[in-house]
Amino acid sequence: MEYKELGESKIKVSQIALGCEGLIDKSQDEVVEFIEQAQKWGINFIDLYSPHPVMRRYLGQAIKNRHEWIIESHLCSVWENDQYLRTRDIKKVKRGFEDTLEQLQTDYVDIGMIHYVDAMKDYEDVFYGEIIEFVKELKEQGKIKLIGMSSHNPEVALKAVKTGLVDVLLFSINPCYDMLPPSEDVDDLFEKDSYKNPLQNIDPIRQKLYEYCEANHISITVMKAFGGGDLLDEKLSPFQVKMTVPQCIHYCLTRPGVVSVMAGAHSIEEMRLSVSYYDVTPQERDYAEILANVPYHSFVGHCVYCGHCAPCSQKIDIASVNKFLDLCIAQGKVIETAREHYQSLEHYASECIECGACMKNCPFGVDVISKMKQAVHIFGK
Repeated sequence: MEYKELGESKIKVSQIALGCEGLIDKSQDEVVEFIEQAQKWGINFIDLYSPHPVMRRYLGQAIKNRHEWIIESHLCSVWENDQYLRTRDIKKVKRGFEDTLEQLQTDYVDIGMIHYVDAMKDYEDVFYGEIIEFVKELKEQGKIKLIGMSSHNPEVALKAVKTGLVDVLLFSINPCYDMLPPSEDVDDLFEKDSYKNPLQNIDPIRQKLYEYCEANHISITVMKAFGGGDLLDEKLSPFQVKMTVPQCIHYCLTRPGVVSVMAGAHSIEEMRLSVSYYDVTPQERDYAEILANVPYHSFVGHCVYCGHCAPCSQKIDIASVNKFLDLCIAQGKVIETAREHYQSLEHYASECIECGACMKNCPFGVDVISKMKQAVHIFGK
């Protein structure tokens, strides 16, 4: 297992993490077994979007050493009339948070995640009302360490992270969703009609969101990496091609700003498939060949940081150079963090001899030589 820090907090989380849906309806013994096995595989991070009280109580009993687990728990997600309810009623939100602490047998959660903000009106209600004031109060009191927000809409998400209040963004990422324009209706991500007309490259607002988060130390945790399982089935996938679990995870982890993938698992075997990401070969993780041959849709000319340009005869890490370059281009200035990461590379773009081998290898027809020249212009070497 590999770990990344959440922003500038020094809190380290496993790159493969757990969504909580697989724990619902499990017995206490099954939850304990699930958590113990996750820990053996190095998982230390869990997202609790569901307010299911029994599941949370069992989880609290299963996590014996609280400090060993990082918990991303959702605010505004409460249990009412034996079912989940998203609410902006401040009284219900406050009561729900106290219930969470009691169920988990803890006095804090690591990330207080403002739940499911997709509409601009909802964003305004949350960030200009009682909800955000309550969340800031929780952080001041130490009851949450970081402020988070979950969203499926890149336009709303970008507006939220630009407030400077959001430390962690839980966002829906996979190759299919990345091609779609912003929408306030989450169902658009799943509808077959959304992919009826040809799409080209990652939506620019989504790309801007990822790059803004990377440049400003805002950590992205990923939901729906497998598209609810659709991407793992050729008949259900909007792309009409089948991806594997490691390919889906690798795509997410190569996006700027991403630190962890909340991999849904309803069984220990499904969890093992996600953790197998570290056991498979680079070729088995590779998603480029699939994306390069998607029917009707195209990523042509756009670097997706897949690494197919390797090996470089001069040992330049071309994918990383392109990522740092794109960060600076998106921000319209040289980002200090991008400069630092670039300078830490063993070989620089200035060492490019323009042999063109990388361009022959690239499945997306990226003009790598031109991008290396751009990198030299921006970074100076």
